[in-house]
Amino acid sequence: MPSSLNLALVSLADLTGDSASAGVHSIHVLELARALGGQGHRVTVYTRRTTESGRPRTRLGAGATLEQITAGPARPLPEAHLLPHIRAFTDELSRRLAQQRNRPDLVHAHGWLGGLAAYAALQDTGLPLVQSFHGLGVVESRRPGGRRTVHPARIRIERALGRGADTVLAGCEHEADELVRMGVARPRICVVPYGVDCERFRQTGPTMPRGRRPRLVLVGNDLDNAGAAVAVRALAHVPEAELVVAGGPAREDLESDPTVHRLRTLAKELDVADRTLFLGRLPRKDVPKLLRTARLALCLAPHQPSGMVPLEAMACGVPVVAVPTGSGADSVLDGVTGLHVPPGQPVTLGRALRRLLAEETTLSAWAIAAADRAHSRYAWERIAAETVRCYSALLPEPEPEPAERHAEEPVGAGV
Repeated sequence: MPSSLNLALVSLADLTGDSASAGVHSIHVLELARALGGQGHRVTVYTRRTTESGRPRTRLGAGATLEQITAGPARPLPEAHLLPHIRAFTDELSRRLAQQRNRPDLVHAHGWLGGLAAYAALQDTGLPLVQSFHGLGVVESRRPGGRRTVHPARIRIERALGRGADTVLAGCEHEADELVRMGVARPRICVVPYGVDCERFRQTGPTMPRGRRPRLVLVGNDLDNAGAAVAVRALAHVPEAELVVAGGPAREDLESDPTVHRLRTLAKELDVADRTLFLGRLPRKDVPKLLRTARLALCLAPHQPSGMVPLEAMACGVPVVAVPTGSGADSVLDGVTGLHVPPGQPVTLGRALRRLLAEETTLSAWAIAAADRAHSRYAWERIAAETVRCYSALLPEPEPEPAERHAEEPVGAGV
């Protein structure tokens, strides 16, 4: 494999919007591109233009560039409204990839819509296709209300992409098992976990204000499915602690959000409202400031939890109490960097939290182990290197350079 690759990453997620609302998919694509570029590869990220302002081509970092393709209105669109614009995106992507200076060694598609566009654009090109899903529709459909939010074509398309791609990257062993059940051959699945920005998420740095109570922190974009209600119920069994919930709507929309209203009502009923604080969606730069104030981080989503939240907490030196599903089952080592708890059992959770908060030595040891594991195992530099190793199986070995030929000296030379 060449020491420097020309790589194309394709994603239909909003990669140029407000970082406060950036999801795992968007963060992963951008951080992976920067890390690959920093390792000497040439990386071009192709995405759909979602804003009229700004330039269509942006430098992400050394060796990495973001190129926006006009396909449909220049604003963020939900998945259901993106499908009619896939053809326009694919046509332009095909044209750019066909240009000799842009022709990549390999294309890495992200998400089912990015995969759909990349698969169509690569027909008859002979270029290898790597696919990452960042969550599977078949898993999301199992959560409450999931069948209403998962696009009806998504599961079928993900199954076809999984079988059609040359390699599928899974974020954890649980996702790899789901892919096998979908019919993807196990030898074509490569498990590469999510990474963490070890410069931003570290033990030292600025913190948010806090009181004297030991703080439990829960971070999740979708509070309906992040286990927030379980955390509030568990708090009733941890009288010395406070709970801070970050995520959901923007701070200015907290009062009108129905999910936050239900959680606040529940907190009042359980007499823990004075120890429960809802911050709303935080800018990315403020997440480490909050995590550094936590004694424990809670990752309680029973279905397909975010792979990044436990890593970010661990990198800040915070032990994680997690439901062992998805990426959390791999990253959080039970009894070493945190604790595994069963889903949907607030009494059991509350008792475990109360016991842990009384064990200062245990928590201090877990905090050290958590930070060490996050920074040594999940730094983006290592994740990028593992990703390249998965790429390498699809690429031909470079031809050896011809041996240098020496002209034959005439017989009797030097006599």
